[in-house]
Amino acid sequence: MKITDVKAVSVDLPRPQPKTKPWRDSWSKYTPIAMPISKYRDEFYGQPGSYPGVGGGAVWAKVTAEDGSWGLGRSYFGRPTVAVIDDIYAPLLVGRDCFAIEYLNDLMWRATQRVGSAGHADVARSAVDLALWDLKGKLLDQPVYRLIGGPARDSIPLYATGDDIDWAQELGFERFKLTNQAHYEIGIEGLNLMEEKVARTRDQIGNDKELMINPVMAYSLSFAVQLAERLRPYHLRWMEEPFIPPDLESHIALKRAVPWMPIATGEDHHGRHAFRQLIEHRAIDVAQPDISWCGGLSEALKIYTLAEAAGIPTILHGGCNSPFGQHFCFAMPESPFAEYWLGTDPGVPLDEMRPIPGMAMPVDGQLVPNDAPGFGMDIDEDWISPYSGPADIDVTLRTYG
Repeated sequence: MKITDVKAVSVDLPRPQPKTKPWRDSWSKYTPIAMPISKYRDEFYGQPGSYPGVGGGAVWAKVTAEDGSWGLGRSYFGRPTVAVIDDIYAPLLVGRDCFAIEYLNDLMWRATQRVGSAGHADVARSAVDLALWDLKGKLLDQPVYRLIGGPARDSIPLYATGDDIDWAQELGFERFKLTNQAHYEIGIEGLNLMEEKVARTRDQIGNDKELMINPVMAYSLSFAVQLAERLRPYHLRWMEEPFIPPDLESHIALKRAVPWMPIATGEDHHGRHAFRQLIEHRAIDVAQPDISWCGGLSEALKIYTLAEAAGIPTILHGGCNSPFGQHFCFAMPESPFAEYWLGTDPGVPLDEMRPIPGMAMPVDGQLVPNDAPGFGMDIDEDWISPYSGPADIDVTLRTYG
């Protein structure tokens, strides 16, 4: 079956219209998040969805086969991603066998080596790869999770990311990850802030629940070591993404300095080669690729295999906030639980805030993917149009964190 068209598109998804009145606004509407650019605190410390290089909105890729069947994949970061899909990948893939996903991925990867295969190249490849898997599932009348090995569990245990801990507990979550407001530039103020936040949350959830923090590349080595020392009494499941991806040396040094603190990272490490370095140096305890940024499902499976061979679990960034990640998490045995970014208003049932029709939603801290063909998205083709600019940020997962 030949590919007849590949293009970046916009998808006009129906906006959720909740019937239930919220308790209050979500933490995501007012809590600042520290990012690398937050070093310049006066200018870039707040809601980072609008920061240069962070926002840009969703970008979808649509791949169409000669019988008219089509698949959709989603990534982010706006017009640079669109340019790679339309100007590099589309001319390369049209006319080729849509089932040859490994070959098509290799073509895309090799085509971008001169300009660098990570960054926007892998982000764009993610959207196209996911669209290819969605198309394959539809053509074979199978959910994607069956195409990559079948279910490894009855349901996916979840952890909640966000600062509305009481709401997460009400929803049945038993694992929690806190956001980070501290950049290393603010020193002891940041150390105090995060220690107080972790202590308060540990007291709230008790000692028998998993607790993590999410620095999002905002720490230096010395800041991370000092904070790890302070947080030792609170028994964190992990500290996540403390450093920028190129700083391999700090990842290695941190593991040596604080061996009791598990380190997770990977959402901004694009492609298997970046993960190979982390794994070979035993610099991480959890691999966290983002399936919409790392190169897609095909690349996430390669990263998983590298990590699994080293005894390291793969727990996707934002894994269950998209149908794409849900299928991966359901099928991979060494993906023991998954993230759900909880950014909707407390009190509003999650099934009233479904971001994509057909997408499964958490129930009592667990999730079972839709078993419809492909990724199970119930998207009308009339909602799809040529890419027209940044879309609204999703109600369940922003392009950070």
